[in-house]
Amino acid sequence: MPTKAHLLIVDDEANTLASLARAFRLAGHAASVCDNAAKGLELAKAQKFDLILSDVAMPGKSGLTLLEELKAEGVTAPVVMMSGQADIEMAVRATRLGALDFLEKPISTEKLLLTVENALKLQRLESENRQLRQRLGKHEIVWQGVAMQRVMAQVERVAASETRICILGETGTGKELVARTIHERSGRAGGAFVTLNCAAVPAELIESELFGHEKGSFTGAAGRHIGKFEQADHGTILLDEIGDMPLAMQAKLLRVLEEGEVERIGGDKTVTVDVRVVVATHRDLEARVREEKFRPDLFHRIYVFPLVLPPLRERREDIPALVGHFAAQVSAQNGWKAVPFTAEAMEALQAQSWPGNVRELRNMVERLMLLATDGQVDFATVEAAMPRGGRGAGSPATSALGPLAERVDAFEKEVILAELKRSHSNVSLAAKSLGLERSHLYKKAEQLGIDLRAVRREQDLTQE
Repeated sequence: MPTKAHLLIVDDEANTLASLARAFRLAGHAASVCDNAAKGLELAKAQKFDLILSDVAMPGKSGLTLLEELKAEGVTAPVVMMSGQADIEMAVRATRLGALDFLEKPISTEKLLLTVENALKLQRLESENRQLRQRLGKHEIVWQGVAMQRVMAQVERVAASETRICILGETGTGKELVARTIHERSGRAGGAFVTLNCAAVPAELIESELFGHEKGSFTGAAGRHIGKFEQADHGTILLDEIGDMPLAMQAKLLRVLEEGEVERIGGDKTVTVDVRVVVATHRDLEARVREEKFRPDLFHRIYVFPLVLPPLRERREDIPALVGHFAAQVSAQNGWKAVPFTAEAMEALQAQSWPGNVRELRNMVERLMLLATDGQVDFATVEAAMPRGGRGAGSPATSALGPLAERVDAFEKEVILAELKRSHSNVSLAAKSLGLERSHLYKKAEQLGIDLRAVRREQDLTQE
């Protein structure tokens, strides 16, 4: 009979250990035993148990102390406490410390096994919910600043329509994530979301990937292959990096967009498909059209609603939320304890230019958590983790010398000047874009030595 669960029993009475272990083994469980709390803690840290049962009154450390230490060490196995001297106060204290249940000795075998089965069911349910949240979390867009607020407002507006969307943005800005969000908030959410990276598929295979092929249609076609468009029927297809699609393939894609039909390679029948097409690219499609590397008729078909994703350097206010999100993801995936980031570390991360954008930040968070010392990620850890030459050329964190406070001031000054330039020295617009009150921006400019009148005069001269 397969083992149902692995249990740890901690009790200073040898007879109790023997009888409980025998009962659990007869019920199909594996049971490890120890006679004191210190040894129980070491076992719980060294092995993975599905459930821990502990007596309360033991020589040396008590079961309640063990409960506190298990929690402090990040042991997630549920704990059931047992006592022959139980009272309401003790039970309440155990519950507050995180005990799943409290049983009074002597315990009948039937009641004990029922308690264990219920605890294991609850643990499985929590594990399933945690896994579901992790899966959902992978597709969650994290933001809190003005730049992404505008993007998400556009997403909400266009998702419910059938409008063709062209998502533009640098590599790593989250184009696929936004496309998936559009799908999930559309009327096609019940259908499939299918993606194809046009730059990653060889030119000779992209037609087969998109439209499929019949058995024997070319060398190596051992069977029928259903293409991405058929897979996405009644759903959404994302054609990522469409700017790199070969010209010959662009003409065939245009026909599918116009007629809603595909024909498998080697087939003699057309297949009708009902698919919403979303495209994405890091390239300037209009420039590609001028260079005759992209068909103008296809451009006008797909470029109905352009959605521009800002690079991470233009949404630095989102970095703390993104770091927290990625840290929670990494901890859950690896079974690690949570590692806090100090305020200085967060400021250092916000000062980087992040050429790889959100994807680069996510990788950096995992690296920092591996390098963390003293149970936290501090400024020194961030500095040590940054690759040489990769700290963001021109960013205040590296180009400005001096203490951290001076570097942060330099960064803030750079951001404010850039926003004033973008808003043509309109202080109200700049303040709104930066998420500040107008009066706060005036004070911040004064603190940083920014002469707003001089900035305005300089822009006026430039425009002349």
